[in-house]
Amino acid sequence: MLRVADPRSGSAGRRLRAAARGVRAGRIFVKNIACINGIWLYLLLGHTIATSGRCQMTVTYTGRVQGVGFRYLSRRVAAGFAVNGTVGNLPDGRVVLTAEGLREELEAFRAAIRNAGLAGFIRSEQVSWGSAQNKFSGFEIISLE
Repeated sequence: MLRVADPRSGSAGRRLRAAARGVRAGRIFVKNIACINGIWLYLLLGHTIATSGRCQMTVTYTGRVQGVGFRYLSRRVAAGFAVNGTVGNLPDGRVVLTAEGLREELEAFRAAIRNAGLAGFIRSEQVSWGSAQNKFSGFEIISLE
């Protein structure tokens, strides 16, 4: 179903802003399909999420990943995926990202981070997988220092 609304006003805007934050009420929302004169078109997909298929991905990035907007761009990219998690700087210059969702969605999210202009700053990625703990709500930048 395609929704059209001005997210800056009214109850439709509030619902769309809430939907844009990711997983809500057992549905996946895909946002920001197009913007026409400041009005966003949102695509609502009615897929139910199977919690048993969810997993957790932890990626540790090395390279020139601090001081280049890595965390902020990661959070922006996360808004387009059905993932929840955190991203933060480590004291040794690395960045650690932890996200939960369906494995296919997490792999696409990881690729989207590289394709968002961050690939040139990443020297290596260490990825580990585990079962979802369901402890995240949304996607946030955290302090690990």
